[in-house]
Amino acid sequence: MDGYQIYLPIAEMTFSVPLLLGLGLCVGVLGGFFGVGGAWIVTPALNIFGFNMSFAIGTDLAHIFGKSIIATKKHSRMGNVDVKLGVISIIGSTVGVEVGAQSVMALERVGNVGSVVRWVYMFLLFGLGAYMAHDYRRATRQQPPARSGAVAPSRPKKTMSNRLHSLRIPPMISLPTSGIDQVSVVVIVAIFLVTGFLSGFLGVGGGFVLLPSLIYLIGCPTAVAVGTSLLCVLFMAGYGCFSYAMKGRTELVAALVMLAGAAVGAQIGVLATRFVRGYGIRLLFAIMIILAGVSVSLKQAQHLLNIPFIGTLAGYVVLAAAGSMSLLVTLKLIQGAVAERRQSQYTA
Repeated sequence: MDGYQIYLPIAEMTFSVPLLLGLGLCVGVLGGFFGVGGAWIVTPALNIFGFNMSFAIGTDLAHIFGKSIIATKKHSRMGNVDVKLGVISIIGSTVGVEVGAQSVMALERVGNVGSVVRWVYMFLLFGLGAYMAHDYRRATRQQPPARSGAVAPSRPKKTMSNRLHSLRIPPMISLPTSGIDQVSVVVIVAIFLVTGFLSGFLGVGGGFVLLPSLIYLIGCPTAVAVGTSLLCVLFMAGYGCFSYAMKGRTELVAALVMLAGAAVGAQIGVLATRFVRGYGIRLLFAIMIILAGVSVSLKQAQHLLNIPFIGTLAGYVVLAAAGSMSLLVTLKLIQGAVAERRQSQYTA
């Protein structure tokens, strides 16, 4: 097994090459499909399998940056990237990332960084997962039954994005790619400021918070939210990687090994979005982050109860969740591609 280990000079430790490649492959699939960096999987997994939390954060940001370049380019070719919205993200996200990174360094100095980061992870993962699952259930149950005769007109639902669009704080811009007539730049920058902070604090590209924000707060269609989220993640992860590298907390060798797996996985994930509807993507995303929350909870229980095998179980949960969801996304791609080919042969 020694031949499958690699020495990481910055972190001064050895680590499993197959594990790094597997994490990169799975997160590449999930990142391309969901429009997120996948750090809610990689950062806890690296921490569970031996990385110091600050090294896990910095290394994952480097991996996310490289993977997001590949996935964003693929989504751009499919017309799923709102470039104007992505460029605006630079303003808020870079400030937020630096504040988050400085907060982690301050917690590291007092020795509380691992526990605090895990508690924040748990709150966000379970909260967002439950909300998106509830939204999916509500949307699927609102389909009106077929009836004869006239149907009473339904009142338009007042969504959070509608309320934010009504805030006429200048300057106002239009986002035609996202189908948005007018929205305040101040509102958009504020959203990216928060997601940027989470990126720097949790070691994520911000995507698992950014994707729901683009859908529910800004009002982007799901497919456009996925592609634009990746562009935003690219900016935030790039700056976060630089910030952590300057602090000596980025293990580039591990990031490059994960990126080799992610380069393949991202192609699979992006292509799968052609064959899964918007609410289907939201439901799978909700399931994935809830499972990730279970893994982080187990790791925190190990820390509190001092029972070693619970931490090992947490590692298996996060890997099983990532592997299973990646397999499901790959199967959706294969099924869709086969159905599309049969349809083209039938109509030829």
